[in-house]
Amino acid sequence: MSKSYILILFLFVSLSSNAQAIFESVYSEKLGADREIKVMLPRGYSNEDDKRYPVIYVFDGDYLFEPVSGDVDYFSYWEDMPEAIVVGVKQAESRDEDCFYSEQNSMPVETGASFFEFVGFELVSYIDKTYKTEVFRVALAHGKTANFINYFLLKPQPLFNAYIVLSPDLAPNMDAYITESVQNMESKVFYYMATSTNDVKRLKEETTSFNTNLEGVDNKNFLYNFDTFDGPSHYSLPAHAIPKAIESIFLVFQPISKKEYKETILKLEGSPVEYLLEKYSTIEELFGIDKQILINDFKAIAAAIKKTEKFEYFEELGKIARKEYPDALLGHYYLARFYEESGEPKKAMKTYRSAYVLNEIGGLTKDMMLERADNIKADFGY
Repeated sequence: MSKSYILILFLFVSLSSNAQAIFESVYSEKLGADREIKVMLPRGYSNEDDKRYPVIYVFDGDYLFEPVSGDVDYFSYWEDMPEAIVVGVKQAESRDEDCFYSEQNSMPVETGASFFEFVGFELVSYIDKTYKTEVFRVALAHGKTANFINYFLLKPQPLFNAYIVLSPDLAPNMDAYITESVQNMESKVFYYMATSTNDVKRLKEETTSFNTNLEGVDNKNFLYNFDTFDGPSHYSLPAHAIPKAIESIFLVFQPISKKEYKETILKLEGSPVEYLLEKYSTIEELFGIDKQILINDFKAIAAAIKKTEKFEYFEELGKIARKEYPDALLGHYYLARFYEESGEPKKAMKTYRSAYVLNEIGGLTKDMMLERADNIKADFGY
């Protein structure tokens, strides 16, 4: 992680006063006691709209809540992930009891079973009833609690859609349980795991062996990423792994990158417009978010159409742009480009001119549209 990134992240953690942090005490019948939680709401959170948000549940919230909140605020600010609610579960006084499991089968028992039921039956329900939540849930944990969140993945219908497992202190046979469980996973699940060269030796060895098992899983619904960081200790690992984990889970949500453009879009045999539609369909399928297509992504697809000279795709791109941005001239520009390249200059000229009443967007101006229309008129004598 670069020093400049750490500095920027520190500023976001320190200055993100627009993000709303709430401290609550939730009574649990399963635990027979109150449990303190911390909740960060997104900057734009309001009860006056219909917008809903994914939820990231942070175990060991006493020390992991702030790093996660800072990263989420930072990445969502740049639209590299959706705005999200972050819930930190405080466990400083109860960590061992919360993570207690049977020596016979490694499953939660006694206080561990009570905490498992608190999360699954009470906490998630409370958050869903209290805040404007989306269906996508992430669990993030470290060490003992990283082992604990795996139990939710063993259920027929996993409670979480994504698991961020940092240097897990695995219960006996947990690696085998999870490997078997994800072999036949019918719904998409993200799983990110990390260790480091300076991790606790036993944890590093167990995590590395677990990774070997997971890399052999052949199931397109199991979306797996693994990192071994060079240098961090067991305790500093989360600061390095959390941003990588968030990036890997929300990769498809991010704007089209130069790498994606060069290595994927330019090499497509079919329609780049279809690629764009599939990208946003996947975002809605995975995260439950109907995301408006970014101007950046329209421009990337348009550049690919021009570069590969597949000008016929400008027509479909123009129709989609008019639907996404009906008051802007973007769609008219792409349709006019289609007419130009299809040998219909008069239609192109009229389309350029008709966009004059619309709003400028993405570097496209009314003067530019009129100039292109005038150039067609001069060339063809209309």
